[in-house]
This record gives sequence, structure tokens and C-alpha cells, in this order.
Amino acid sequence: MTDHGDDELSSRTGSPDEEGRVPEERSLLHQSLAVRELIDTEVSYLHVLQLCASDIRSHLQQLPQGDLDVLFSNIDDIIKVNSKLLHDLQETAAREEEQVQLIGNLFLEFQEELEQVYKVYCASYEQALLLVEAYRMEPRLQREIQDTIEAVLPQAGSSGLSFLLVIPLQRITKYPLLLQKILENTLPDASAYPVLQRATSALQDVVTNINEYKRRKEVASKYTKVEHLSLRERLARISMHTLSKKTTRLGQLLKQEAGLVPKTEDKEFDDLEESFHWVSLCVTELKNNVAAYLDNLEAFLRFRPQEYDLDIPGGPVVQYCYLARDLQLQAFPEFKQRLEALVWQPLCSLAKALAGPQNLIKKRLDKLLDFERVEEKLLEVGSMTYEEEAARHMYEALNSLLVAELPQFKQLAMRWLGQILCTFVTLQRDLAKQVLQRAEGSLAQLPHHHISDPAFRKLVEDALGQTSHQLHAFQENFEKVLPPPTTQPLLPGAEHQVQALLSRYGPGKLYQVTSNISGSGTLDLTLPRGHVVALLQDKDTKGNSSRWLVDTGGHRGYVPAGKLELYHVVPREEELRGQARPHRDSQRQTPEPTLASVPSVLAVTQVVAVYPFVARSSHEVSLQAGQQVTVLEAQDKKGNPEWSLVEVNGQRGYVPSSFLARAPGPALWGWSLPS
Repeated sequence: MTDHGDDELSSRTGSPDEEGRVPEERSLLHQSLAVRELIDTEVSYLHVLQLCASDIRSHLQQLPQGDLDVLFSNIDDIIKVNSKLLHDLQETAAREEEQVQLIGNLFLEFQEELEQVYKVYCASYEQALLLVEAYRMEPRLQREIQDTIEAVLPQAGSSGLSFLLVIPLQRITKYPLLLQKILENTLPDASAYPVLQRATSALQDVVTNINEYKRRKEVASKYTKVEHLSLRERLARISMHTLSKKTTRLGQLLKQEAGLVPKTEDKEFDDLEESFHWVSLCVTELKNNVAAYLDNLEAFLRFRPQEYDLDIPGGPVVQYCYLARDLQLQAFPEFKQRLEALVWQPLCSLAKALAGPQNLIKKRLDKLLDFERVEEKLLEVGSMTYEEEAARHMYEALNSLLVAELPQFKQLAMRWLGQILCTFVTLQRDLAKQVLQRAEGSLAQLPHHHISDPAFRKLVEDALGQTSHQLHAFQENFEKVLPPPTTQPLLPGAEHQVQALLSRYGPGKLYQVTSNISGSGTLDLTLPRGHVVALLQDKDTKGNSSRWLVDTGGHRGYVPAGKLELYHVVPREEELRGQARPHRDSQRQTPEPTLASVPSVLAVTQVVAVYPFVARSSHEVSLQAGQQVTVLEAQDKKGNPEWSLVEVNGQRGYVPSSFLARAPGPALWGWSLPS
């Protein structure tokens, strides 16, 4: 009876080995289901991504390409990585006994690739949501997008784009959970257990790193914006909280400068900042140089000597004019257009791109002061507020972002800058090659095209020497025939002022302005050409000898020393003759013309302008060299013979008397080019 009962009990409850085998089989079953869930959901996920990249994206062409790039981001890279992952996961099924361990090793192998592609997508997710919200403000566009998505993915429902955009984020965060589920159904003494542990921890680190990267990008996008605000807009942004923060930072900075608190040293970041600063400086200098180059090129294109009548018939001049006209109309404008498109615009884009990191570096200094203040308080009190903890995390995020990405950005900027310089050199080489090709036909028609290079150099040297000798002889003949005036003409009515300065300072202190002076500083004077001043001091208060202190007879100030020359006092005609000038009637408005009183203008009505003269006021009249002039009065209204009232082309006005001379007669004087 007893044995039979024991056998019956034993058959009902099972042996101890069988009791231990049941939980193990149950764990293996759950493990197999978890593995199947991982692979099946990966297949479904990858299928949805491929539909997004092919069907949905291709049917949303009504959206701008920039919007599509933001919405779908790097989805092609994600498809590429997950396709390889799925292929390897499916291959593990052939080795069922080692499948779990192989899956753990696979995720350890794909850890870095998954982090790289998903952090880029997650960083642009917020910007994509902003676009989705903008589309909802346009019902017609929203309806078109919704119909397109529902036709491809009916399960998306009314969520539409939002449903699609969040799928990659959900998938990357689900990997640790799926691996954890497999790990929970794996026996601790199994060989796959430590591998799954490492894989689960690695995927959790991937999610953490992606979140941290996303937070850094949000900080960067917040502080890299370059805003051009007016003074009123800046003042409107000031609040008590802003003033409190800036005051606290200023106090922290002053304590550091005074040596009351230590300053945080970060040699790694300081080296990065210095190298980045030099790159920024190079870009700025190159931009300024290219801008000046373009200005000079524009001025060069405006100068067209081939359009002037050189009065040299035939010969090489015709070939030169033809070549210059050809280059002026095609080669040079094309070069300028390519230079602006391939050098100037990329250079401006590079300079604009550098503004964001520069703002981040400046903002890091502010956050560093906040961080140091919080650390100082933490040492003293042992606690900090939520706002102080947020400020601390903000600095750490900003600093880690700069340390991680500033070297990459610097290398990218250097490559960008190098490509711009290579492009500039290539454009110069292409221009030289094009000019030589266009000049070949013209050079073949020149009389000396067959001469060798040494002989051609000798020919040029001889021609330049002969021309230089002719020019020197021409200059000597010209000076003998018509010597230039030694001093600038006085302004009308300035004789009294000159006499006052002469009596006060003496002739050795008087200087005359050789060209117009425009004062830029507070103590600088603005004077016209021909004005006479008295020298007070031949340097300014800083010892700069290029700025002289002068007296105009009414005002004192500084003028450039290079625009002054010693004034040679010309004795009055009365002093030369030893007699006084007869006084004119003050009521007489128009004195009779008397050219005999002007030493440089003989008593004739018709004279010629020897030098060009530009009128500076309505009382003066402009002259061209060689122009016929009718003298009405050989002095101004105050009797000053240095100015003459003339009539030119029906216009009347005053001109310097020394700029006039007797009209040249062919039998009296003239000159010719030396042979």
C-alpha cells in the first residue's frame, strides 16, 4: 500500500530533476520569444524607414528641398546601418545554441555606428517638429501631406508626419529594453550572460550620449544666433534678472583680477581657442584683401585707354587696341564674375559660419564665471539652488561641446580656406593662360615677334632709355619756356589775413596749404587749398611730427605736415615801385579792367590758361590748360593782383593771375619733341 502510494505521489509531483528543468525551459522559451521580438520588430521598423525614404519623401516634392532635408535628416544613413544590423541578426538564427551570445556581440560591435547616426537624427528632431507645426497653419498643404502618408502608411492615422518622425527615436531607446528582456531570461551561469550585460549597458550609454549630444546642440543653437539689434531693442531686453547676473559676473571677474579668488585654468581649451582665433583672423584678413582686390579690379575695368584717340596711325598701337578691347569685353569681366562666385561668396559664407563658434566662446566665458561662483558657494555652504545647478550644467555642456567640436570645426575651416586660396590661384592661372592665348594672334603681327627673348629685352631697354631721355629733354624745354608758379594763389580777400599773420609771426613761420584738408578729429582743422597759416609747433602733444599746430588768424588746430609748404612772401607792386597804389572809389562796383597791374598778365584782353584750375566757389570759374580767356579785370575788388576777373565760355569769375599768360604765337615761342 505504502509503496503504491509513494509511486502515485511521485508520478503526480515529478522527480527533483524534472522540477528544476521546468523553470529553465520556461526561461529558454521566454528568451526565444524575446529574440524573436527583437528580430521581427527590426524587420517592421526597417520596412517603415524604407517607405519613408522612398515613397513618402518622393511624393512630398511640393515641399522645399531644405524642408525635406530637415524632416528626413540622415534617414538614409540610419537605413544603411540598420540593414546591416538586421542582416547579421537574421544570420544568428542558423546557430541557435550561440544565438543569444552572438546578438550581444553584434550590439557591442554596432554600438558606435548606432550612436553616430542616431545622434544626428535626434539633434534635428526639434527643428523638424517646428516645420510640422508650420504646416498645420496651412490647411491645404497639411491635407496634401496627410493624404500622402495615409496612402503609404495607413497605421499612421491622423498623427501623420509626427508619427513618422518619432519612430527612429522610439527605436533607439527600445534597444536597451529588448536586450534587458533577453538578459532577464538568460541563466546567470550561461556563457552569454556577461556578453548580454555589456551589450545592455552599452546601449544604455548610447541613449545617454545621444541625449547629452542633443542637449549640447540645443545650447549651441541658442547661443550661435547672430542678432543685429538696435539700441532700443537691446534696452527693452534688460530686466532685473539680467542686471543681477551681469553684476554678479562682473564682481566675480574683479575678484579674480584682484587675486582674491583663483581663476579656473583650462589649458586644453585655451590652446583650442588660440588656434581658432588665428584661423578667424586669417579669414578676416583674406576677406579684406579680396574686397580690396575686387575694388581695384573694378577701377581697372573702368579705365579703357584703347577707346581714346592716341593720334598714332597704324603700327603696333592698332594691335594693342584690338587686344585690349577684346580683353576688356570678355576675359576680364568673366574673370571678375568667376572671382566673385568662386572666391568672394564662399569667403563671406566662411566668415559668417565662424560667427557662431565665436559667440559660443564668448558665452562660455560668461558661463564660466557663473560656474566658478557656484563652485565657490558649494565649497562654503555645501549646497546650491536648482538655478545654480542648472547654470553649472550649462557651463559643463557648453565647455564639453566646444572641446569636442571646435577642433573639427577648425579643421573644416582650414580645408575650406585652403580650397578658396587654391581656387584664387587657379583663377589667376586661367586668366594668364587666356590672355596669352588671345594675344598670340596680335603678337604674330608685331614687327619684333620673331626676335629672341634676350634680344627683345635689349630692344625694350634701349627703347625705354631713349624715351626717358626724350622725356627729360622735353621737361627741361618746358620749364624754360613756362616755369610753374612757386606758390599757390591766395584765396580772394585773404591778403589782409596774410598781412596779419606776417606781422605777428614773421615770414619764416608762414606756410601755405597745398591741397584741401578735411579735419577728422576734434582739434583738426578743415582748410582749402591755398590757405596761409602760421606754424606754432611742429609736432602734436604726443610728439608726432606729422601733425603740426598752426594758427589761421582766427582758429588754432592741427593739420597734416605733408600738406604744408613754406609760403614765399611776394612783395607788393607798390613796394617794388616805391609808391602807393591809388585808392579806388568804394561806391564803384565794377572797376575798369587794367591788365598792366598784373605782372604775370600783359596788357592784352586775350590770354591763355597755362594750368588747369577747378572752381571752389560760385565766385570762381574753372579753366582748362590751353583755353582762351578774356580778362575783364586784372585784380579782385580789393585790388589784389593775384586774382583776375575773367570770362570763359560766357561765364565770369575769378582765377589765379599766375595761371594766365600771353597767348602763344607761332613765331615767338614754342617747343617740339626732341628727335
